[in-house]
Amino acid sequence: MITKLKLPASLFFFALLLILWSCSSISVFSPEAYKQAVDLKVESLNLMSFATEPFVEHEDEVSFLKTELDKAYEFALGRPSNEISTEQWKILIDKDGNLLGGFLNRWETEGMLGEMFVTEMQSLVGDAFDTIIGLESGKIDPSESK
Repeated sequence: MITKLKLPASLFFFALLLILWSCSSISVFSPEAYKQAVDLKVESLNLMSFATEPFVEHEDEVSFLKTELDKAYEFALGRPSNEISTEQWKILIDKDGNLLGGFLNRWETEGMLGEMFVTEMQSLVGDAFDTIIGLESGKIDPSESK
């Protein structure tokens, strides 16, 4: 009998990163991209904590956050040799996915979410942001190579 192995989404996200990383070149460090990722992590996790309340009470904040996330994705997309980071942002914000985009979509659809679900999703989304932040902080800083 074959037993199915279940991996947490964050572990799958990390494995995907390693596979992609081994196949392509990577851009240089961007302080702006790093700060953007850290700021959005804090803002996202904070807003997620309100998902136990009615969505309509936080609709404007969600809309604003989605715009900021789209800006981060577009910034990553516009940088040369930045396919890995761009793909990470794409996975994170996918409204049909299982991370932040899917969470926000589910909150809007269901109106309110349970506390245990929110807490678990905050952990997964936090890990996904940490992967993006870690990748950016691990890039070569061009000012240090001079």
